Amino acid sequence: MLDICNYYNMLIKLDEKDLAILNLIQENSKLTARQIASRIKAPITTVFAKIKRMEKQDIILEYRAILAPEKLVSGTTAFILASVSYRLKDGGVTSQRIVAKEIAQFLEVQEVHIITGDWDLIIKLRAEAVDSIGKFVVDKLRLINGLEKTLTCMVFETIKETTKLIIPKESIKKKH
Repeated sequence: MLDICNYYNMLIKLDEKDLAILNLIQENSKLTARQIASRIKAPITTVFAKIKRMEKQDIILEYRAILAPEKLVSGTTAFILASVSYRLKDGGVTSQRIVAKEIAQFLEVQEVHIITGDWDLIIKLRAEAVDSIGKFVVDKLRLINGLEKTLTCMVFETIKETTKLIIPKESIKKKH
């Protein structure tokens, strides 16, 4: 995990062309270096080098397609709040991180976050239908050692769902 100083130093090295590239590939990761170069008015070799540098610096982590879950038998979404019991029945101990990593192994699980407040984890799950989510919770999730209780919230309708990040203008390298 990056500390705040390394994060700031990493961001400060981005220039306007870097930010333009990041914005374009967030919108459409299928764009070629040639198409990006044309849109930002830069040489293709510059665009290619900038993309490779940002990949190497782990600014660009990966490229992927966003699929329509409702067309692929995964149209039902739920968020599950989970509470961890740190003392196990066998006398051992566990942590939020250990339980979260075990939950993350399930294919139905899209996200697992360690959170603050009355609950320890929030889990995003996609499945075929409500009964599939129920079976997952009863037959898989609640069997995890250290999981104390869950609260399942079914999604009726998704108004916004994105992976796009807002890139702050402060990230731009100052030219002197």
